[in-house]
Amino acid sequence: MSRQSPSLTGSSLKKIAMIIMLIDHIGACVFERGLLLVDEMRNDAALFEMLRNTDRILRLIGRVSFPIFCFLLVEGFLHTHDRKKYALRLFLFALVSEIPFDLAIMGRLFDPVHQNVFFTLLIGLLAMMLCDYFRMQAQPVAQVLVLILAMVLAWALHTDYGYRGVLLIELLYIFRYDRMKQVVAGAVAFSWETTAPLAFIPVWFYNGKRGKSGKWFFYWFYPVHLLILWGVKTFLLPILISV
Repeated sequence: MSRQSPSLTGSSLKKIAMIIMLIDHIGACVFERGLLLVDEMRNDAALFEMLRNTDRILRLIGRVSFPIFCFLLVEGFLHTHDRKKYALRLFLFALVSEIPFDLAIMGRLFDPVHQNVFFTLLIGLLAMMLCDYFRMQAQPVAQVLVLILAMVLAWALHTDYGYRGVLLIELLYIFRYDRMKQVVAGAVAFSWETTAPLAFIPVWFYNGKRGKSGKWFFYWFYPVHLLILWGVKTFLLPILISV
C-alpha cells in the first residue's frame, strides 16, 4: 500500500477525529444521558429500540476517534518546539474540560471517578518525555519502568480509556519510525474496541505534513462541544419532548 495517494495532513486527521468524536459524544450525552432515560421513550418499545440501536451505531463510529488523537499526540511530541509548553497546554485544558466532561458524559457537575481524555493524553506525553530523557541516558530499564508507571497512573486516576489508552500511546511512540508497525501494533492493541482499529486506515495515509494549524480550535472544541451537548440534553430535549 502506498501513502502517496491519497494523502492526509495532520490537520485533516485532526478534523476527521473531531467529527467522529462529536458523533460519539452525541450518543453518550444526548442519547444515553437523555433520550434513553425519558419515560415516554422507554414506554414505547419500538421507539426505544430504534433509539438504542441508533446510539449503538453512533458509539461504534465514535470508537475510531481516540486512536487518531493518540497518533497525533505522538506526532506532536516528535515535532513540537517546546515539549514543556505542550504538556502545560494539555494540563490546562484537562482542568478546563473536567466539568464539561462530567456534566455531559457522567451526568453530574463533578465526578471524581472518571477523568476526561486530556488527562490520558497528558500522561502519555509525560511518559514519552521521560522515556526520551532516559533513552539519551542509555537507561532502557528506566524507560520500561516509566511506561509501566504511566499505565498504572492512568488506571489509578480513572482517566478516559485508562491504562489501555496510555498503552496505545506508548506503542505508537515505540514504533514512531515505522508506520507499518505503528498501524499493526495500534490496531492489535485496540482490537478490544470493535471499530477502533479502523482508525489506522486514515493514519496510514498521513503524509507527515502539519497542514493548517488551528491547534487552539481543537483544544477549545473539546470542552465547548461537551457543554453544548449538555445544554441540548438538559434544556432543549425536554422542550422538544413536551411539544
